[in-house]
Amino acid sequence: MVQFLQKPMREFTKSDMLKAIEEFDIEMLNFRYMAHDGKLKTLNFVINSLDHADEVLTSGERVDGSSLFPFLEAGSSDLYVVPRFRTAFIDPFAEIPTLDFLCNYYTKDGTPFEMAPEYTLAKAGKAFRETTGGMEFEVMGELEYYVIAPKEDSYLAQDQRGYHASTPYCKFETFRTEAMKLIAECGGLIKYGHSEVGNFTMGDTMYEQNEIEFLPTTLEDAADQLVIAKWIMRTLGYQYGITVTFAPKITVGKAGSGMHIHTRISKDGRNMYVGPDGLTEVAHKAIAGILSLAGSLTAFGNTNPTSYFRLVPHQEAPTNICWGDRNRSAMVRVPLGWTKGSGNMMAHCNPLEQNDAVDFSHKQTIELRTPDGSANVYLLLAGMTVAARHGFEMTDAVQYAKDRYVSVNIFEHEDVLKRLEVLPDSCAASADLLERDRTVYEAKGIFAPALIDGILSDLRAFNDRTLRAETGNDKERTLELVETFIHCG
Repeated sequence: MVQFLQKPMREFTKSDMLKAIEEFDIEMLNFRYMAHDGKLKTLNFVINSLDHADEVLTSGERVDGSSLFPFLEAGSSDLYVVPRFRTAFIDPFAEIPTLDFLCNYYTKDGTPFEMAPEYTLAKAGKAFRETTGGMEFEVMGELEYYVIAPKEDSYLAQDQRGYHASTPYCKFETFRTEAMKLIAECGGLIKYGHSEVGNFTMGDTMYEQNEIEFLPTTLEDAADQLVIAKWIMRTLGYQYGITVTFAPKITVGKAGSGMHIHTRISKDGRNMYVGPDGLTEVAHKAIAGILSLAGSLTAFGNTNPTSYFRLVPHQEAPTNICWGDRNRSAMVRVPLGWTKGSGNMMAHCNPLEQNDAVDFSHKQTIELRTPDGSANVYLLLAGMTVAARHGFEMTDAVQYAKDRYVSVNIFEHEDVLKRLEVLPDSCAASADLLERDRTVYEAKGIFAPALIDGILSDLRAFNDRTLRAETGNDKERTLELVETFIHCG
């Protein structure tokens, strides 16, 4: 669509859509929209004429909100869904030429639906800009996933040693690269893909972990891209005859899958996280805000009982509220950045190149390692944006962050571990923390109180307060839970 229209997606208009419908002989339109369960829903239209397409694109359509959002009453639940033209893409799987859109929800009065995931995120971004004097909170996601398929006996990768493996040890590189191509064609800004640590067999079944990572972009675009990417990967997996799962935990003692979120704050094209002396006050404030609400953020980012089977020691997943540089035992990590002389690496590696200093400060991000694939992406990013903004509202933010900095592997230093607050160990504990912090999320009208009530109800319905301790290392019980939540998010 970008190549055909010769303009960025954010500038797409209705006339552009009609032009594309005519040019590509589009016969169908798909409206897709996120429901409370974190999954895309779909409404199909057969297009009879350009006038018909014009009407559908202009008016949107009615949907039953109570079937999409359980906390709505059936007696007054009708909602409109209206397409966002900037999300348009040609459906890569449809045999009939089809144009797809993500949609916004509106009420009977034509006003945005306050509890809609995409509107909650938009409100969070607006409040962040207003509080910080025009700064933009930008994000990128990492999609870790397992491919589950019949076992192959040749070139088996070493158990839990699959990180960055190449073919033939990595069996599903072709699937990964095809998925990346389709995601990019549908508007996704991909950074790279690779195989991940998790790689093992159980009986006649093979489990291989991979990851696709995105580039930083605006809040709403980042959420849209992650949602479309998960749909593409699952649909492509179905065509391959394999199972693709973003479930946080697969079995006892094996690497779980996270959905790490990198953040960046920018203003006037400059990365506000870095300055001449390293991390700035802006970075410390954002870190402080995320640390201060870390426990309740799990209510949006870790939404089923198996999420908390991943958050255990020695599995490259966080357990305690802290941050550090390049430290994978920390909940918030400042990854290696291209600063202080690293711009000369290319010339050193390639002596024929000029040794010109290049500013790569835009590449520095800060990573939250807690979330997993069970998250409703829009609500997770909205919660993180609220948390980062909260850091700018804290009177002691910089010191708060400094007090929670760690420079060692916390699991190897008991004295450090003891002074750090622990993340919740269940959906029930997460709900308690969301209840405690709800006024922060509801401030400025961002999270509707009824939405918070719905999330609390969902989390408490699992009744899992002691489940992790009771299950322990029982593989059979864990596998039963994994199967229940294998297609979460």
